[in-house]
Amino acid sequence: MKNATNYKIINLLKYSFILVLLGIIFNSCQDNDLEMKQNFPFDIKVMPIPSKIKEGEIVEIRIILETAGNFSETKYSIRYFQFEGNGKLQRYSDEPYLPNDEYILPEKQFRLYYTSQSSESHQFSIWIKDSFGNEKRIDFEFDSTK
Repeated sequence: MKNATNYKIINLLKYSFILVLLGIIFNSCQDNDLEMKQNFPFDIKVMPIPSKIKEGEIVEIRIILETAGNFSETKYSIRYFQFEGNGKLQRYSDEPYLPNDEYILPEKQFRLYYTSQSSESHQFSIWIKDSFGNEKRIDFEFDSTK
């Protein structure tokens, strides 16, 4: 009789434990949305560039966007504004960028080409933004040489 009572108590504890465990599992899995981080901050690395430029000269600006993570659907865009001097900025053989117009960047590593169109010093800023609204600014300044 004592063995039967112990057996019933052990079965009761076993089934109670299984029910509690199932309750915990089902309650923790009730949200079907798997949270995946998509918004990764980025840094901009620029290779060294000359500090002086003369009229008609082209300066290559090599840029790398570095991110802490990699979400494949993140898109990057670029725009620029020239404060001083006269010149044009373009990517590879694309048409020159218009100031303050936004252009999509197809990759995270690219080259820009700045062509001086005046004999004065040049100052301009480039803004790079991702599809989550994170934005970084880089300033460039070239003294003129004759």
